[in-house]
Amino acid sequence: MECGQWEPAGAPDCERCARFIDEIVESGWREFVSQEFDALTALDERHIAEMVIDEPDRHLWRVVDAAHDRLVCTECGDRLSRGPAGCAACDLANGFRYVAIEIDRPGVPPGNEHALRVNVSVVRRPSGISWREVLGRRLLLPYLLDGHLPTIRQAQAARALLNEGGTAEDLAKHFHSLWGDAAS
Repeated sequence: MECGQWEPAGAPDCERCARFIDEIVESGWREFVSQEFDALTALDERHIAEMVIDEPDRHLWRVVDAAHDRLVCTECGDRLSRGPAGCAACDLANGFRYVAIEIDRPGVPPGNEHALRVNVSVVRRPSGISWREVLGRRLLLPYLLDGHLPTIRQAQAARALLNEGGTAEDLAKHFHSLWGDAAS
């Protein structure tokens, strides 16, 4: 909470929160690799990452996102799928990430993992996304991680609050009124 937000709501600007979000993805990669492979070299990991992104519909979303992080975009030089909006290769990779498998964690409402995935991907690649969208998604992350999921009406109310000029503090109060403090 060094940025004043509940982790990881300060991302992408707060480095600690950004690392927290990256760890959500990396933990999925480590679990996948430990279950499927013996000790790996960096070259092995790159080859596995290439295999994963060739078949994203066969892997969990965290594994696919982590695979992209291990590959460099040939157009912009950033991590694949994380480059600026308008980079054709990153835009394409970013779109294909959504065919990966989502499985809700135990004890969360159906759809929580999808919401978590979308919010994580927006915060990790905010390029070309409105500041309001990034703000709403980053402030919702701690609640999603705690297992909450806004109803359509609650999500629409949050969007309306931002569209009417609401601030980060206003939106944080809105989420707090729904679910209390975020414990993550």
